[in-house]
Amino acid sequence: MDVETFCLCFFRLMQLLSTCVPFSLMASVGTGSVVVGNWSMFIWGFCFTVTLVILIVEFCHIRDHLPFSWYGFLTIYTCYATLFCLLTSILYPTTYIQFFPSGPHRDYAMISTTFSCIALVLYALELLVLWNWYQGKGGRIARYMYTTQGLLKLLETSLACVIFGFISNTNLYLHQPALVWCGAVYSICFVLSSVAILLNLGKCDNRLLLPLPTFLLGLTTLSILLYTSALVLWPLYQFVEKLGGQPQRSSDVSCGDRLTYLVCTWDQGLAVTILTVINLLIYMADLVTLAHLVS
Repeated sequence: MDVETFCLCFFRLMQLLSTCVPFSLMASVGTGSVVVGNWSMFIWGFCFTVTLVILIVEFCHIRDHLPFSWYGFLTIYTCYATLFCLLTSILYPTTYIQFFPSGPHRDYAMISTTFSCIALVLYALELLVLWNWYQGKGGRIARYMYTTQGLLKLLETSLACVIFGFISNTNLYLHQPALVWCGAVYSICFVLSSVAILLNLGKCDNRLLLPLPTFLLGLTTLSILLYTSALVLWPLYQFVEKLGGQPQRSSDVSCGDRLTYLVCTWDQGLAVTILTVINLLIYMADLVTLAHLVS
């Protein structure tokens, strides 16, 4: 076993520990219906599960029998795990722990945050090792996530996942068809961006009727149009009183009960609006990049 393989094995074992501990601690005390708490638990559980699967695949030597680039998959997954652990390590303590009274639950939450930060460092270190080790073996597939286009796709899908965490509170949108449309937009655009990544991961360039950059340009243009509609409709129906929205934070009863709603409904609606703006800007930057490639 060479040094790189040993480092990757060590990192993954430590990743299992650093994601299992916070998930187990918070599962033992519960998160109630708090969006940030549930989202954080999902991230820890997801990272633990995928890392365990990676270890099993590596140990059983079945990676060569998979129908896609294993090196590309590892790079893409590690990018996502690093970013998700970063978001969790920021959102969890700033919007969740601070409202806990002193006691065992607060201590468990602080321990969970510490291990989440450790997981972040471990995934970031693995990403560096993967880049140095796989740049020759993984070809353009492994390097794709390090290009401007790959990083933009990473950000697009990651921000969409954060939006999903907020709109998991169905009280935000089920009462208005226009807001339901916005929820559909976030899902459709997430799928389109994921397809773009999978096309690169699966080496599908020659299976398309159009050149890959042109096809991706069309997907990105469609995503921009959809996100623009969401950017118009979401704040209108969330914050305009005539359309059934709540223009003032004080008008939302849930914002006054911090013990039940650590991030109240009005705040969640505002967060989705801000994330929609940011993601639309990222899609526009992606469009400019792709247009340059096509031209």
